[in-house]
Amino acid sequence: MKALMVATVFGCVLTAGVAVAQQPPVQQAPPVVQQAPPVQQPPVQAPPVQQPPPAAPAAQAAPPPAPKFPEGSKFAFVNIQRIASESAEGRTASARIQAVQQQKTNQLNDKNKQIEALQAKQRSSVLAADAQAQIQKDIDKLQVDVQRMTQDAQAELQDLQNELQLEFQRKVAPIVEGVAKERGIQMLFSQTDSGLIWSDPGLDLTLDVIRRFDAAMATSLKQPAPIKK
Repeated sequence: MKALMVATVFGCVLTAGVAVAQQPPVQQAPPVVQQAPPVQQPPVQAPPVQQPPPAAPAAQAAPPPAPKFPEGSKFAFVNIQRIASESAEGRTASARIQAVQQQKTNQLNDKNKQIEALQAKQRSSVLAADAQAQIQKDIDKLQVDVQRMTQDAQAELQDLQNELQLEFQRKVAPIVEGVAKERGIQMLFSQTDSGLIWSDPGLDLTLDVIRRFDAAMATSLKQPAPIKK
């Protein structure tokens, strides 16, 4: 099995403003003019309005049945990328990488803001030559720091991804093997790496692996850690 890649998602969060609709002003009713009471006529009862019966709730479409595994088949496949992106363990690994990336991004942004502040000071102030020279030295030093921090962050993120990738593979490998043996599979392929053009959908064991993997990890979290002697 090829190494399982934990994909890191880099995205932008779009903050949508919520428009508050203004209510029109309430119109005040005109004052009621008191008039002499008219001659009382027997009231005429209007026939009751027949209300239509409530509409029956629309029936929800039942989800399509899962493809049935072909009986007696000795071949099947899994989508490794889907296991990494949809399983609880894979999502946790991706979240860890994103958290570290965000931390490094914030640190670099702080350095860049310091550089921008010094550059603004250079442009807006009338400083002596020695003060200008000192500011330029500070800018140069910060720029070197930014380059070094960028390289260190890239290396740290790569090391973390490799570590999580190996850990993920170690955990998921026995789950994949167990599902394959349970189905009596002799050969199990990786869907994205095998050059697969078409196959019976029932041969896809990806969802079985994800469910079994999540259940196994949830059980392991509930078990107490072994006592070190």
